[in-house]
Amino acid sequence: MKVMILAAGRGERMRPLTDHTPKPLLCVGEKTIIEHTINQLVSAGFNDIIINHAYLGELIEEYLGNGHRYGATISYSPEGTQGLETAGGIINALPLLGEDVFLVVNGDIATNFPFAELKNITVDLAHIVLVDNPEHHRLGDFCLDTIAKVSLNCAEKFTFSGIGLYHPELFSNIPAGSRKLGHLLREAIVNQRVSGQHFSGFWMDIGTPERLQELDFLYTTRKLHD
Repeated sequence: MKVMILAAGRGERMRPLTDHTPKPLLCVGEKTIIEHTINQLVSAGFNDIIINHAYLGELIEEYLGNGHRYGATISYSPEGTQGLETAGGIINALPLLGEDVFLVVNGDIATNFPFAELKNITVDLAHIVLVDNPEHHRLGDFCLDTIAKVSLNCAEKFTFSGIGLYHPELFSNIPAGSRKLGHLLREAIVNQRVSGQHFSGFWMDIGTPERLQELDFLYTTRKLHD
């Protein structure tokens, strides 16, 4: 199964750290954010990796190269300087992703989620991983019913982790351009074509310098590892 790491975000909330360094190349512990993700994916058996990029994307390509030193094959899907949002980036990369179900992972999260588990999931249009709501996103995004179907209306919502399996059909007949994933997911959820699972382990959205510093502490004190 191919996997796409989303790495095209500008990282506005991380400025000035991201003024001259793309967010995926910021360091936590002894490695960059994106290297931790790549190592986890390779350890789980995902070796065919596509990475999209926009702002300062050439630095990502220069740093990671073809991926062989990580035990992976890395291809790139450039989006210019502005980026195409999540769904737009995936649509742009479809020629590299192929015709089978693929995994997409946000490039600005940290987690100990067991990615290997996703290899045996049956997917209709999408299967997404939900996590407990962090302090900065208390209302959550989606619900999960008793038969592992994702829904929009319920008493308790969870946060979308940025980890999901997608069938290319989800993006079929969608024109190229800048567009967000949320709208496509919600439409598929209404049609009961999205399954999901809840993960209660470690997960962090690395969205601010403070969270980056917290994550660096976890890696440098060996409280977290790939």
